[in-house]
Amino acid sequence: MKKGHFILCLLLVVYGAYAQTYNPLWIPDTLGGPTFNLTAKDTFRQMIPGNQTITAAYNGNWWGPTLMWYKNDSVHMVVTNNLNDSTTVHWHGMHLPAIMDGGPHQIIPPHTVWKPYWKVTNNAATYWYHPHLHMDAEKQLDAGLGGLIIIHDSIESVLALPRSYGIDDIPLVLTDRKFTSNQIVDAPYGDSMVTNGVLHASFTFPAQVVRLRILDAAIERSYNIGFSDGSTFYVIASDGGLLDAPVPLTRFLISPGERVEILVNLTGKSGSLDLMAYNSTLPNSIGGGDNLPGSPFANDLASKDFEMLHMVIGSQTSAPITSIPTTLTTNTYLNSTSATVTRTVTLSDSTGVAHITGPNAFILNHHLFDFNKNDYQVEIGNTEIWELKSSSFFSHPFHIHDVEFNILSINGSAPPAEQAGWKDVILVKSNQTVKFIARFQDYADSLHPFMFHCHIALHEDEGMMAQFIVVDTSTVTGIAPVHPRLDFSIYPNPAKDRIYIDLTSSDLSAYYLKLIDALGRTIYMLPRPELKGGIDISSLAPGTYEIQIVDDQTKATIVRKFVKD
Repeated sequence: MKKGHFILCLLLVVYGAYAQTYNPLWIPDTLGGPTFNLTAKDTFRQMIPGNQTITAAYNGNWWGPTLMWYKNDSVHMVVTNNLNDSTTVHWHGMHLPAIMDGGPHQIIPPHTVWKPYWKVTNNAATYWYHPHLHMDAEKQLDAGLGGLIIIHDSIESVLALPRSYGIDDIPLVLTDRKFTSNQIVDAPYGDSMVTNGVLHASFTFPAQVVRLRILDAAIERSYNIGFSDGSTFYVIASDGGLLDAPVPLTRFLISPGERVEILVNLTGKSGSLDLMAYNSTLPNSIGGGDNLPGSPFANDLASKDFEMLHMVIGSQTSAPITSIPTTLTTNTYLNSTSATVTRTVTLSDSTGVAHITGPNAFILNHHLFDFNKNDYQVEIGNTEIWELKSSSFFSHPFHIHDVEFNILSINGSAPPAEQAGWKDVILVKSNQTVKFIARFQDYADSLHPFMFHCHIALHEDEGMMAQFIVVDTSTVTGIAPVHPRLDFSIYPNPAKDRIYIDLTSSDLSAYYLKLIDALGRTIYMLPRPELKGGIDISSLAPGTYEIQIVDDQTKATIVRKFVKD
């Protein structure tokens, strides 16, 4: 054999060996309730051989535990921020009070505990939680902050579906990262595919029907999902719940923030196949299809087909699901005739907008995000049609807080079956018009708004975001005091382990409570505090502290001090 041929063969052998080297897919731990403790912290993770990668995570070193909830449960979150920076935690897709939502207004300073709580009213589906700090969402997502939420309900729980978490019911968090010297570079696109925090990920699936709960957690990239062997898969749930029946597909385009649950029938199969991103078919106007060499958006995965997960087929479990169900549930969707308000939201490029002089490229309703500007006042009980009109050259995954919606039309046509269920993210393509309908049934709050925005974190950080408040204009029963007595007392004072708030002789209604130390640092943030059981102060250092309570009606802040022995 000639020397050149020998070297070529050797290179092919080495490449082939490298191509077959995979890393085990990591499955996030689960966390049960009703109280859920999450601690955000700066940490490290071995992502690439060599130096460890600086990361951030909830309760670990990448991503957070999967929170397991049941519809109608009351959940209490205890979120501790041990990062060096402020953060927020948004419960993406949840229907809950705005004060508990974790958007840009609910900022958690370093070394502060935030305790939101609410009753779970969402349908069974896959949701997630993630940071939502304005102008830093991309950086904190890039570092690894995020986690999944799985909700079960009485309808989903009796269906013949895979439900063994980590065995035949597999969470898949799809994202990508750019690395320099093993460290993550904050960038809209990465050069490496990362699945559940793992590069070149592989998992052994049982030879039966398996369920994939897929989240696009990328900063900007969409993924055109399919399988290397051309297998048909079945969409059973969108962002906010089960579809009426499984929808057979060979491709599904998922955009940032969006979730989809699919079934894949591996019964009778052996060997392996790959979950692929068929992104070579995406146009330049969709994130991941754009290819801009020499720009900040350049990346090695641009406009390419690439593997996201190597799937080895193993033995069946002891009680396998081996067939795809024909029906799932019977949804009652919102009817357009019940809508009383239609709103138009514009998605556009900022070029030519006189008051925008910075680098921003995309805007909603012709303006950048403003903390002090509410685009809409939505009356409680409204059923509304929102018309999303894009004149942008790029596609934007539009996300709204507070509600799940039904898509009425895309460019005048009914949505495809896989998009006809409950949604909270919809990819609005370039020059497209999307209409959806939603009901704003409760949780009026004149102080804390809900957000709507592009879920490309870069666009969101740059100001492609707006907000609305839900207001109650109905007749108020009862007569509020003309001169309310806004006061409270703390007992015992001094105290050692627990303090109690006395409102018995006051008109004060606690909207928000903060506990502040002598240096002005916020220790506890308690939205709509549950005061009956008192406040645990056993972990506080001795000294003087103050309690700040915001009154629900007047929004006045009342301050009282106490001493910790």
